[in-house]
Amino acid sequence: METTAARIGLRVWTVLVLLFLWIPLLLIAVYAFNKSVVQSWPIPGWTTHWFSVTWHNPDARSSLWLSVKVALLASSVAVVLGSMAAFAIHRFRFFGRESVSFLLLLPIALPGIITGMALNSFYVVAHIPFTIWTIVIGHATFCVVVVYNNVLARLRRTSNSLIEASMDLGADGWQTFRFIVWPVLSTALVAGGLLAFALSFDEVIVTTFTAGAQTTLPIFILDNLREGQQFPVVNVVAFVVILLTIIPVTISQRLTRDTGVLRSGAPAVTAAESVEITTV
Repeated sequence: METTAARIGLRVWTVLVLLFLWIPLLLIAVYAFNKSVVQSWPIPGWTTHWFSVTWHNPDARSSLWLSVKVALLASSVAVVLGSMAAFAIHRFRFFGRESVSFLLLLPIALPGIITGMALNSFYVVAHIPFTIWTIVIGHATFCVVVVYNNVLARLRRTSNSLIEASMDLGADGWQTFRFIVWPVLSTALVAGGLLAFALSFDEVIVTTFTAGAQTTLPIFILDNLREGQQFPVVNVVAFVVILLTIIPVTISQRLTRDTGVLRSGAPAVTAAESVEITTV
């Protein structure tokens, strides 16, 4: 039996861990509105002036746009490749299946510096110039894992009777996908895509491949930390990065609670009825 002391201790420990994770992020958000260029406590005054300064900074704007483009492209590639890989691993049994699954999961376990060094060596040997696409490829290597895990988990929770019922009622492959498979997987795909976007947007190590004179936001932050007078701009950029990371993660977390057709009390009957109505 769990004692009262154990429950209280667990709650206290949980609060301490959350404070350890969130206090630095909250401090960055506070300093983004700091009137002074010096980061001191207490805050001498509050202002939104630095948001205007940052927005009119051409380097910050170009870095933001590059980060958004890379994240969108990398998450799109991840959704396509990750969902296809999840379908293949779930539906088919073949030699080396577990090895393929291991190789798909490996990039998320490797440190980003290792992936960056490996890709850098490959690009140099292959004489491939560093462009936005080299960044996208680097980010896609670990973004695929997020989508793959989400889709595979949803497929494993889905009963095969749904697809079998649609086939028994005469639905073709497109109708089965549209009315059975897509409602079940839609939230998993969207959640995986949002997580991939967030993961790509704030990645530092693999974004060391610059596209011409442009850099992504994490590299912009690292470069400007060396200049003390740029601390207010860095705080604003960091605050924007935090927001643009938290928002998709929060939406993704809420979407994973919704399992489409699976949320019905009698999913097989509901799915079969929808196919029957369509095919009649």
